Amino acid sequence: MLKADFHIHTRFSMDSSTDPTEVIRACQKKNINCIAISDHGAIEGAREVKKLASFYVIIAEEILTDRGEIMGMFLEELVPSGLSLEESIKRIKQQGGLLCAQHPYDRFRADALKAEVMEEIKDQIDLVEVFNSRNPLLRSSRQAREFARLHNLPGSAGSDAHAAYEIGNAWVEMPEFQDKKDFLQKLAQGKVHGHRANPLSHFSSMLSRIRKSV
Repeated sequence: MLKADFHIHTRFSMDSSTDPTEVIRACQKKNINCIAISDHGAIEGAREVKKLASFYVIIAEEILTDRGEIMGMFLEELVPSGLSLEESIKRIKQQGGLLCAQHPYDRFRADALKAEVMEEIKDQIDLVEVFNSRNPLLRSSRQAREFARLHNLPGSAGSDAHAAYEIGNAWVEMPEFQDKKDFLQKLAQGKVHGHRANPLSHFSSMLSRIRKSV
C-alpha cells in the first residue's frame, strides 16, 4: 500500500525554501512513499526530487490562470502561469497530464477555484483535492468532497507543505498503481487521512516569499 501526499512544495516555489533533499528525508521519516511535487510555476523541483528519491514521485505544478489556480499532474513540460484557464487545461491535456482541482472553494485564497468555475470545467477535471491541510475551514473540504461525489471523481489529499515538517499532514492510503489511468482507479479506492496544519505555518511561507523578493 502507498502512503501518498499529493501536494508538496520545494524551494523552486516562490514561497518555500525546502530543499529537495529535505523533502526526501521528511518522507522517509514519516513513511511517505508516494508524492506529488507541485511547485508554483515550476517543475524543476519535481524533476530533482524524482531523480534523487527511491519512491514514486509525480511531477506536478500549480498553475496560475486568469480564473484561479489549477494543478497539472504527470507533466512532462512546464505550463506557464498567466495563461487563460482554457489554454492552461489544454496544455496539461496535450502532454497527457491530469487536471487536479486543488484546494477549491477556499475563501481565504484569492486564487482558489470558485464554485462557478468548478461547474464550468467539471467535465475536464480528473481528480479533486478533497482535503488540504492548509485549508482553515472544514466547510471547504466538505464542498470539495461533495463535488467529487456528485461527479464521480476520485479524491486526493495533500499537506500543501511549504516546509519539510508539514509533509505528511495529509495523505491518501491507496494501492500501488502502474500508470496514469491505473492511478485514477486506485486513487478512487483510497482512504484520506490527516489533520489541519497549524495556522502559523503560513508565516513560514510569508517569510520565504519576503526573503526571495529581497
